[in-house]
Amino acid sequence: MILCLSGVVLMLVIISFANYRVESSTNCDVFSNIAQLPANKVGLLLGTSKFIHGGRPNLYFYNRIEATVQLFKAGKIEVVVISGDNGRSGYNEPQDMKAALVKAGISPEKIYLDYAGFRTYDSVYRMKAIFGQTKFTVISQEFHNRRAVFIAKALKLDVVGFNARDVDAYNGFKTRLRERFARVKILLDVFFQFKPRFLGERILISQ
Repeated sequence: MILCLSGVVLMLVIISFANYRVESSTNCDVFSNIAQLPANKVGLLLGTSKFIHGGRPNLYFYNRIEATVQLFKAGKIEVVVISGDNGRSGYNEPQDMKAALVKAGISPEKIYLDYAGFRTYDSVYRMKAIFGQTKFTVISQEFHNRRAVFIAKALKLDVVGFNARDVDAYNGFKTRLRERFARVKILLDVFFQFKPRFLGERILISQ
């Protein structure tokens, strides 16, 4: 019983430490006010599914699309790399997000797709390794942006995050719970400087 309780306490301490490290090191690098956001040539839009279980629209998806369109219209980014999961048949986060952006009026020529963004760490790492970018703006919800910016800083990249609208506590509970464990894992990723499973040929961003 004591051993089990000690394990629970240790896990809570580790989770709290990981959360503190991510939050404290990114306080000056994530923005909700678009007027205060520094302009960058390239935005990194982190992928997510268009629908959730039961076929309902995924508000994380639509809010990230809305935020990306705002950045284009405000002149805060010129092109966007959409990085997400395309690991199984019939599921394609980058293509779904591209279609939504094009429908909102963004030129297809301003959009680049990264089909190997299976994890946030991979998406950030591949921005330099594949797309040659060391300075860019991450676009996602704040909790996700903080983790992405934390990764970028560990990789010596000059990155800020623009916070898309979040979802309410009820719809976002599972995502927020997973985020706590993801922050623990990311400490290991940045400590060991892991490489993504897939890299591939470099892609030139010419605009």
